[in-house]
Amino acid sequence: MRKIATLIAISILLIGCKNDKKSDENEAKTEIAENRTSSNEMESDSSEIEITPISHATAVFKWGGKVFYTDPVGGAAAFEGKAKPDFILITDIHGDHMNAETLNALELEDTKIIVPEAVQKKLPEELQSNLMVMNNGETQEIMGFTVKAIPMYNLPQTKDAMHVKGRGNGYVLEMNNERLYISGDTEDIPEMRDLKNIDVALVSMNLPYTMPVDQAADGVLAFKPKKVIPYHYRGKDGFSDVNKFKELVNKGDENIQVELMEWYPEKDK
Repeated sequence: MRKIATLIAISILLIGCKNDKKSDENEAKTEIAENRTSSNEMESDSSEIEITPISHATAVFKWGGKVFYTDPVGGAAAFEGKAKPDFILITDIHGDHMNAETLNALELEDTKIIVPEAVQKKLPEELQSNLMVMNNGETQEIMGFTVKAIPMYNLPQTKDAMHVKGRGNGYVLEMNNERLYISGDTEDIPEMRDLKNIDVALVSMNLPYTMPVDQAADGVLAFKPKKVIPYHYRGKDGFSDVNKFKELVNKGDENIQVELMEWYPEKDK
């Protein structure tokens, strides 16, 4: 009987050790998972770029102590309560990107406005002294930023396309080894696919003006930014399915963070 009792005690001890080992393994796995989540959160929040959508293609950016606007439209009221821009980027001549009334209403004084030549030709005389003209492929330095003008255009390339190659600019901005891409009105063009080391990308997707979400996702999966934000996604038939875009991107590469922002205030819907 004493021998049996001893065997039972040893068995219980072994089972207990095994359970403790499993418990320790589970705790270790949980800790690894928690660390991975924590690491992903740190990576996703590591960008210094703060983006405030205004509407469609219009946004306010804060980065490195500077503020800049993209494609400001909507009058001064659209920017009420926002910090004054240190500079402005305009991508194209269409009214959802270029609006002289808004630029004048912002009382920019000597604030520089980076534009393609086609935009420069359409803006009024009183704004000409503010303009810095950049064409596709050109690079400028402004307030600590390196700004490169990237082509944006429709495919296939035709003379009657809504966006012909060479007229408008996308932009890549770099500061403190961080790179931001603003696509402008483009399709899945080689110049977008060939981009390298993009930390944050704003990519348009609306038919018939730019491209559908599947094409946009294919382009993003080619150049693999750390984070992508769909914008400019209202088309003739309403809004593009940005949730589908997110699904397609993450199906192709789960490491790309897709951030969905509200680009359309209720009054614009």
